Amino acid sequence: MSADPITSVVERNLCTGCGGCAGAFPNAIRMLEDPVHGRRPVVARNDEGRAASKAAMAICSGANSDWSQLQIRDQTEADWGPILSTWEGWAADPEIRLKGSSGGAVTALATFALHFGQVDGVAHVAARQDDPRLNEAVISRDRVGLMRGSGSRYAQASPAELVGEITRGADQVAFIGKPCDVASVRRATGQDNELAAKIPLTIAIFCAGAPNLKATDRLLDRLEVPKGGDLIDLRYRGNGWPGLMQATWRDKSGVEHLSKGIPYAEGWGTILQGERRWRCNICADHTGAFADISVGDPWHAPPQGDQDAGRSLIVARTAKGRAVVEAAIRAGVLIAEPRSRDVIEDAQPNLKKTHGAAWGRIAAMRVVGLQTPHLKGQRLWSLWLRLSTKQKLQSVLGTWKRILRNRLWRNVTIARIGP
Repeated sequence: MSADPITSVVERNLCTGCGGCAGAFPNAIRMLEDPVHGRRPVVARNDEGRAASKAAMAICSGANSDWSQLQIRDQTEADWGPILSTWEGWAADPEIRLKGSSGGAVTALATFALHFGQVDGVAHVAARQDDPRLNEAVISRDRVGLMRGSGSRYAQASPAELVGEITRGADQVAFIGKPCDVASVRRATGQDNELAAKIPLTIAIFCAGAPNLKATDRLLDRLEVPKGGDLIDLRYRGNGWPGLMQATWRDKSGVEHLSKGIPYAEGWGTILQGERRWRCNICADHTGAFADISVGDPWHAPPQGDQDAGRSLIVARTAKGRAVVEAAIRAGVLIAEPRSRDVIEDAQPNLKKTHGAAWGRIAAMRVVGLQTPHLKGQRLWSLWLRLSTKQKLQSVLGTWKRILRNRLWRNVTIARIGP
């Protein structure tokens, strides 16, 4: 039995790696980068660590999710979370549009919020400058900083680790992250009015799971980056929609080289997605139901080739989020046209099946005695019932197969701090 609840969450494959616990209690919990298990918190083995771990459970979205606090009005929102308005569009700035994962809408909205005085900074993820295989959470206060984070980062990231810095500061900061990151921030702000005032805007990026460092190294092998090369940059998306996966590296004589590029579908489909952590496979919110704004790919109108002019699907979840999108359009920062509320299902049909499969996977875990997330208020059962018979069976039998193959009953072990 684990000495503290956060370590237990990690051990039992329920941690999303969001970093919220470490951000809230930096003196007792810190994030480590495990090449297989991803970014995970380690708790100090002392009374302070145990107390911090217990308190941090209140903001852990990996262990708990509560949709009952969301305003769900109909079946569409029961499937996807609140949907006040939807648009399809792109950044008016051609550089932002080019470098963005799809249409650069996230960066455009962040730029608008920053430059039009709605926030003082933007919390987001960018490649680590000393090792572009890894991510770091940063707060940007200008265009240069925001552009560092443009484009997808298909690697482990912990942006909610910035909660502590935001709490200690006086600035208002917009927060950008994966759905699980935003969910933890939402839990944190729900308990702290001062923190809520300091994070007036949250933007979630549609996410199908976060691969580990092992997957990134396999990708670099596919891109033919030599082991002794000095990696300068690694692009997973962008420079067109969806863009090529491509790296820049420097040889021992200091000469820079651009690696071969491979299509997004190849990189994600054959290399990266196989190394997502188990918690991603039982995720029931890939589109950011707890955010003010969610942004993803409009796959219902797929790109022409690998480097098409990008477009983004933009979903306003709250009245605040809708007001920001509408203001960005009026200001000419974002070019977007309204779409019907059901466009999200047309654009992301696979994610709806994934949400349905989550119920079967979680049920299969419970049957064999594995701990599962506590999910409240989400109608996963009805989504599962709408799957085909084959898909229902796959969600259960496939989970038992993974449990055996990956030995999911074994505790995940991460290096720890403390005596």
